[in-house]
Formats: sequence, C-alpha cells, structure tokens
Amino acid sequence: MIRAAIVGLGWWGKTQVEAVVGSDKIKFVAATTRSLSDEAKEFCAEYDMELKESYEAILADPNIDAVVLVTPNSQHVGQTLAAVKAGKHVFCEKPFSLDGAGAQEAVDAAAEAGLTVGVGYSRRFHPEMTALKEKVKNGDLGTILHIEATMTFPNALYLKPGAWRADTSETPCGGLTPMGVHAIDGMIDMVGEIDEVYAQSFRRAIEVEADDTTSILFRMKDGCSGYLGTMTATGGGFNFQVYGSKGFVKLEGMTHIAGAPSEERRMQLFSTCTFKPVKGPAEVWEAAKFDVVKAALEAFADSAAGGQPYLISPDEIVHGSAVTEAIVKSAAAHQVVKV
Repeated sequence: MIRAAIVGLGWWGKTQVEAVVGSDKIKFVAATTRSLSDEAKEFCAEYDMELKESYEAILADPNIDAVVLVTPNSQHVGQTLAAVKAGKHVFCEKPFSLDGAGAQEAVDAAAEAGLTVGVGYSRRFHPEMTALKEKVKNGDLGTILHIEATMTFPNALYLKPGAWRADTSETPCGGLTPMGVHAIDGMIDMVGEIDEVYAQSFRRAIEVEADDTTSILFRMKDGCSGYLGTMTATGGGFNFQVYGSKGFVKLEGMTHIAGAPSEERRMQLFSTCTFKPVKGPAEVWEAAKFDVVKAALEAFADSAAGGQPYLISPDEIVHGSAVTEAIVKSAAAHQVVKV
C-alpha cells in the first residue's frame, strides 16, 4: 500500500482522493493546499487525511511514500525535484511541464534516485484507447493517414480574475493544458512522436484575459498528419479519431466539467464508439464505464511499489512536454515550430 499526500485540494484534487477510496494499492493519508480553509479541513476529516500546513511539511514526513501534485502548471518541475530529493515518488497532474528541458531534468532526477514519476494522462488507461491502439499497431486500419481530436468544455466562462487557471502564463493557449494535452498524449501513444506543429489561439467569448479557442495542426515523425481543436466556452465534448486506408475509428465522450458529479468526471468520459471500414456498414457500440482516474493512480502505485513501469514512459512525458512548449511558441509566432 502506497501512502500518498495530495497537494492541492481544488475540485480536481478532491476528485483524485475520491477515486481511490477503498483501494488496496494507494491511500491518501495527508494533504496540503494553499488555503487551509474550513472546507479543506472538513474534506480532510471526511477522508481521514492529516491536513499539513505546507508542502515542506509533506516532504518532511517519513510516513508519506508519494506525492500527488494538483498544483499550478509552472510549479510541477520544482515540486517534483523537491519530492525526489526527499525520497518521494511523484504523480503529477498534466501537463507535467510547460517545457521539454524542465521535464527532462525532473525525470532524470527521479530515475537516478530510483523513484517513480507518473503523469495524469488518465484517458490513455481507458479500454477503448487500448483497443484502438491495438487496431493501429496490428494494421487493422491500414496505413494511418490522419489522427485528430476535439475537446471542449464551458469551464472558462466561470473563471474569475486572479484564478490561476485564468493566468495565461499558467494555462497558455486556452484549452491546451487543461484538456488538449490528453489528446496529444493519445496521439503520441497511437503513432509515435510529433515532428512539427502550427497553432493559432485567441479569445472570443470569455471575460478573463485568456484564450478560449485554439486549433493546432501536427505532422508526425511517421508521416501522418494530425489536428487538435479545443474550446473552453461551449458545451462539453470529446472526439478522438484515427483515419487509415482500411477505415476509421471515432471515439466520442465528455470532458472533465467542473461542478459535475465526481463519478461522471471519472467514469463517463467515453460514450459512443464507431468503426467505419472502407467497405461495408459501420460498427457502433457504447463504451463501458471505467474509472480512468483510479486506474492511473493505481498503476502509479503499482510502479512505485516495484511493479510494472508506469504506462506513460519518461521519454513520452518529456516529448509531450516538448510538444506543449512548441505549440505555445507557434501560437505566439504564427509559424510552424519543430518539436
């Protein structure tokens, strides 16, 4: 049993705790958050966690094996390095880093210390993503031509000035870091590394000074193309599609919408699935409900306990961070950027 501390008790931090109640692999025993509010105290009491006054207090506790970081994006690398120095395994919410060099430094430090680093690309754990990857790798879709995704939610409509998610230095390119990096990780998983990107990102509807509409073109190193669109000021949705010379697969579903029930945010992210071959009728089915948050945290716990390596490799963590960095640079420069 891995004894973990949750760092950050916003709505997503609370969801992480709720996901592993009753798990025989990982248990949250402590927490810290920027605001040691009555609400935080009540939540910790409900889930039998000690509320500590600081991150440093978490790291100093020898009874804590791992930290789970649900903190502003710019803090991830520094907090990971501090945790590794303290001998703690690290599970970090996505994106792991806003730049490739920072990610490389952090995963190298963890590897040298013999510690596990996991990142919260939880959608990769869903059985439909696993099955789609098998179709791609087995040649069931033929030569892959194109891979694309669209992810939307209304969350930015409710952002208040001063919230860290409204800070463009923390969440550049609108929906890229809260949503789009999930799809980018899926693309890397399906077809390998991304070679170059072209992005545009701007604000249309929200009140805070942040982007709400972002679109990105990709060229993969294996030659196929890609596209990602994110919008943070419309209804919630998720589409992930892979097109091949033998047909395409489309996965539909939802995004993590703030205020939705915890079970919905964890278990109902995939819905209708379609396989349309070049010849013949389409196959349509409904995805099973599956707790991707629990699956990711338990896989991390298994790895930290000496089991199988975590599903997202250190190289993929670094490459995903480098892609994020390239997208932000491309949107700022209005030009193609090599990863």
